[in-house]
Amino acid sequence: MWQPEPDWVAVPGATGTSTVGVWRTALGGRPVVVKRLGAPGPGDPAVLSDRGHIGYWRREADVLLTGLTGRTPGLRSAPASVEEDDEGVTIVRDWVEDAASSGLFLALALGRFAGAEIGHPTFLASDLLRDRLARVARNGGWTTLARTTVADVAEHLWTRRESMLAVLERLPQVPQHGDPTHRNLPGREDDEVLAIDWGTLGHGPVGGDLGYLSLSAREEFEPLLDAYLLGLPDGIAERDDVVTGARITSVYTALTRAEWALARVAGGEGALAGKYRHPAVAPHLRALQRTFGHMEALLEL
Repeated sequence: MWQPEPDWVAVPGATGTSTVGVWRTALGGRPVVVKRLGAPGPGDPAVLSDRGHIGYWRREADVLLTGLTGRTPGLRSAPASVEEDDEGVTIVRDWVEDAASSGLFLALALGRFAGAEIGHPTFLASDLLRDRLARVARNGGWTTLARTTVADVAEHLWTRRESMLAVLERLPQVPQHGDPTHRNLPGREDDEVLAIDWGTLGHGPVGGDLGYLSLSAREEFEPLLDAYLLGLPDGIAERDDVVTGARITSVYTALTRAEWALARVAGGEGALAGKYRHPAVAPHLRALQRTFGHMEALLEL
């Protein structure tokens, strides 16, 4: 049975359905990160073995094994090795120092990455937001948000989710990282961002990655949009396409994350409103507030 070495230091906050753990260590004096992915077993959800689903268990390993993102513009992966066994996959990659890049630099990089040529291997994700919302639907929808001041808006947008997903599917489809937070875009090598956690790599609506980034960036949406457009190669999409992709992605993602955070604390004592400042909830509610302008625009579609 695979086990981490005793002297490895666990990296906090590592998540993922198939992620057994992430550790920091050194090999021959070289700082590295070791990530262990567990293969699905009997009784595990079928989506873990669905190569196109967001939950596909070994997508990151396949990305690194094929070298798909080793030389892509805008974003590229750090050097890594992959070892397989009957129980799963072990990824060993170079430690990536945090370059403290601005949101504008990351948005520019995401725009450039949207023009990358990565082909269509079968292991790439194809319906990130649809898959994420399907998981919410299996849990009954945004039921906790129904107890908040955004209840009416949330209900309206939830009932219209299929039409919004259809809008996204009509937009130009481009390569996207799928989870472009500052945590996952830490490094910098000349004009490229060294990105990690490629488990959601795939194709999606132009502007989708920008929408995800805008939820955690310090900068406001308009300058982020300008930076993304500056990096986006000519002929891929119009400005309105990018705005639409970012707007729908950010709103539905922010609502889903707020629902998840509130649901985790809703069962405790006291009124739900009294838990809005809980440290596990407040960041998601602040991100949700940043999308209010986008929500108003979606209500008019």
